[in-house]
Amino acid sequence: MAELDENERRIINEFCQLQEKSKQLFNGLRDLPQYGHKQWQAYFGRTFDVYTKLWKFQQQHRQILDVKYDLKRWQIGEIASKIGQLYYHYYLRTSETNYLNEAFSFYSAIRARSYYSRITKEDHHGGSKSDLVVKKLRYYARFIVVCLLLKKMKLVRELVRELSKYVDEYTSTYEPDDQLEWSLVLGEIKSFLEADAILNILDADSNPMVISHRLSPLTTPPVEKSPAMDLTLQEVLIFGNNNDQVKFSELTLDMFRILQTLEREPQEDASYQAYSLPSRAPSMEANDRPLKRENPHKYLLYKPTLSQLLVFLASGFKELPLNGALLLYISADGLFPSSSSSEDRYDMGGVCTNSKREPDQSGNKRGSQVKELNCLYPGDLIPFMRKPLFLIVDSDNSWVFQSVPILFGQPLVILMSPQDVPSQYQDLHPKGGLLTLFLHSPLTAICVLGKIKEIPYHLWETGQAFVDRFLAEASRLLTRVKGIESSYLPFLGDDFLRLLLLRFIFCCVALRLHRAFKHWPALLPRSQPPLPESELLLQTSLERAMYTLIDHLELSSVFIEPSREIL
Repeated sequence: MAELDENERRIINEFCQLQEKSKQLFNGLRDLPQYGHKQWQAYFGRTFDVYTKLWKFQQQHRQILDVKYDLKRWQIGEIASKIGQLYYHYYLRTSETNYLNEAFSFYSAIRARSYYSRITKEDHHGGSKSDLVVKKLRYYARFIVVCLLLKKMKLVRELVRELSKYVDEYTSTYEPDDQLEWSLVLGEIKSFLEADAILNILDADSNPMVISHRLSPLTTPPVEKSPAMDLTLQEVLIFGNNNDQVKFSELTLDMFRILQTLEREPQEDASYQAYSLPSRAPSMEANDRPLKRENPHKYLLYKPTLSQLLVFLASGFKELPLNGALLLYISADGLFPSSSSSEDRYDMGGVCTNSKREPDQSGNKRGSQVKELNCLYPGDLIPFMRKPLFLIVDSDNSWVFQSVPILFGQPLVILMSPQDVPSQYQDLHPKGGLLTLFLHSPLTAICVLGKIKEIPYHLWETGQAFVDRFLAEASRLLTRVKGIESSYLPFLGDDFLRLLLLRFIFCCVALRLHRAFKHWPALLPRSQPPLPESELLLQTSLERAMYTLIDHLELSSVFIEPSREIL
């Protein structure tokens, strides 16, 4: 520092101060509550502001910082990586998919500019070289998650190959204590990609295509609006706890699929080119949320404790505006009662929220009288039924939730998965729940039931048109069903909830016509209130629409023969 002139000293000092302030603010993010809307916005705003200043400052004074401070490329990459993380976490807290594009822009620029490429050859500023390599590996893992959510699957596979190479170099060079952990990360992402590719859609050159399953104007089913359809989906809580289901990071396949289903297609931001590293912080108006969001606000909980789940549920309940609806999506292993004699809502079992047992619980002298703590029982949901609730349960104990009473006169709909699948489909368990697959992509689900693994795009596109016709007819019939004014009808005005309901009807009709599912009640989905059969599920027009799709896919042998009136 003795060789610096006054201006250079000022610039380096200011850079160091900004760098330290940015680290302090970033580290403080983990102390913020993960629930609620207003508690975290001001702090996020300050953090974005400091990182914006830091990024612009190092751009403006790069020559002095390079020559006089010996600023390394990996340090620039670290700043960009932190900004990418900020945008990603802002997406998680707001559910606005355009922030994923911002995160992607920063992450892809790091790779394009090779900020981490020479990390093992450079000085390490007080840390070990292995620590810097771990920073690079963590950057890759985060970038892969963002690309997965944006369905940039070709890039995901490139990143996985690069990460695999760097993990091999890391473990052979340093023999670190965490080499098993990184091997597990690689194993998880490879298994996730394999399981997610449950159906390959091929272009004219027989190359796999990536199809988005987010909501768009083309995939929004029609509805005849009525004044009773006055609810909008505002808050969503997604929780997963399936021990044998494939996952990556803290996303199971079911969570990954339903997350996309509950988002609109993100709009590409044309105001910047790739790798231009925008420095725009999100608008942080602390006073109010926008009156209308593109997407409902979502909480993602992987293996939460019961107390965590209830806190987040209470937060979503509290944040509901007038005419807002709360959706709780459950994908979890069932917890079954020791006996089936009782009909008490806490004696019929529920779903496990977390497989960990609380200390000393097993040794409690009260023995069998003690209920499992980390289990969501049907009765636990009663307090949240004071406002409109839409419940989806994909579990081997899903039907236990049909016992939930309607006590407060508010709209309540419960969609429950089959509790089992036929033996020939048992291998699907690690690849996600069947109901969730139908809710995510009905055409994919039908192909999976027909053991179709590849489909040309022209057949897919025509098949999707047949699915859309079915959903349009189901929408028409559902709005004419008598007696649903206080249950299903209020939810039909919301695009997301209407799509889920109509795809659930598609699932019900498809499984009722499937040879392996039809004769076994445990293999069929249920709903509460029950959807009418004669007026809806057994309607000739719906069965005819389903058989049109079945014939198109040449799956007649998988489904029962249609009746004469269908023909």
